[in-house]
Amino acid sequence: MRTIQFREAVCEAMSEEMRRDESVYLMGEEVAEYNGAYKASKGMLDEFGAKRVIDTPIAELGFGGIAVGSTMTGCRPIVEYMTFNFSLVGIDQIINNAAKIRQMSGGQFPCPIVFRGPTASAGQLGATHSQAFENWFANTPGLKVIVPSNPYDAKGLLKAAIRDNDPVIFMESEQMYGDKGEVPDGEYILPIGVADIKREGTDVTIVSFGKIIKEAYKAADELEKEGISCEIIDLRTVRPMDYQAIFDSVKKTNRLVVLEEAWPFGNISTEITYQVQDNCFDYLDAPIQRINTADTPAPYSPVLLKEWLPNSEDVIKAVKKVLYK
Repeated sequence: MRTIQFREAVCEAMSEEMRRDESVYLMGEEVAEYNGAYKASKGMLDEFGAKRVIDTPIAELGFGGIAVGSTMTGCRPIVEYMTFNFSLVGIDQIINNAAKIRQMSGGQFPCPIVFRGPTASAGQLGATHSQAFENWFANTPGLKVIVPSNPYDAKGLLKAAIRDNDPVIFMESEQMYGDKGEVPDGEYILPIGVADIKREGTDVTIVSFGKIIKEAYKAADELEKEGISCEIIDLRTVRPMDYQAIFDSVKKTNRLVVLEEAWPFGNISTEITYQVQDNCFDYLDAPIQRINTADTPAPYSPVLLKEWLPNSEDVIKAVKKVLYK
C-alpha cells in the first residue's frame, strides 16, 4: 500500500468526489491560485477550473452564506476555513442556517455541505488561533462532526462527508498535514459515526480523537514496558458518537481515561464520562479520568504552551491512577 501525506489524502478525497459529481465544488481563502493555505487543494484549480475551485475574500460570513444558499439550488459545496478559529466569523451561517434548513423547511431542503479546516493548537500561534471547538459544533442538532487522526481515516471519512446529505464539520490539524500514512489506491469510504480500535488492550481503555491521540500511543508504548495493556479507541466521529464501542471496551477493561485537546468545562470528554457512568457504572473499577488542556486561553510562551497541552506523561499518570498504581 502506498504512503501519502494527510494533505494529499484530503486533496484526493475532494478531487475524486468532484470528478464523480459535478455539483460538488470547493471555496475558501487561497484554495485556488495558491493551492490552499496548507496545499490541501494542490492542482485542483488546474483540473476543475475557477467555477468549481473558488478563491474568496477574507469574509467567512459572506462565503459561508453563499455556500449554504447554494445547497438549496442543488450544489454540494466544500467550504475551507483557514482555521476553525476563523469560522466564528461565519458561525451564524453554520448554526442558524446549515444545521436548521432541513428541519425548518419540513424536509424540503437538505443541506449537503462540508465545512473543513484545522482545529485546536498548532504551536505558538497565540490564544485566538489555538482553540478546539468540536464540542461547540457537536452540541448543535443537525450537524455531524468528524475529527480524523491519520491520512487513511481522513480520506475515507471526507468522501463520506461530501456524499452526506446533512452538513458536516470536518476538522483537521495544521500539525497533521505533513503526517504520512498508508492509503489504498482504490475507492473506499469509511462510515460516519463508527469509532476504530487502534490498539487492543485489557487493562484500561483510552478514548481520544484528532492529533492529540498521538500522545496516547506514546503513553501506551511506555506503559507496555511496565506490563500495562492499553486499549486505544479513536472516535473519528464526535457526532454521531459510537457510544457502543466505548461501552464494550469499558466492560472489558473496567477502566477509562479520556484524552481530549479542549478546555475542561462542558466538552466531549464530559459527555463520554456521563454516558459511561450511566450505562456501564457496575463495570467500572475506578473513577473515570479526563485529560484536557489547562482552563485558560492558550499561551504563546513555548514553556507555558508545553504545560498547557496534554501530553503522554499526563496519560501515563491518569492510567496509573485508575489502576491504583
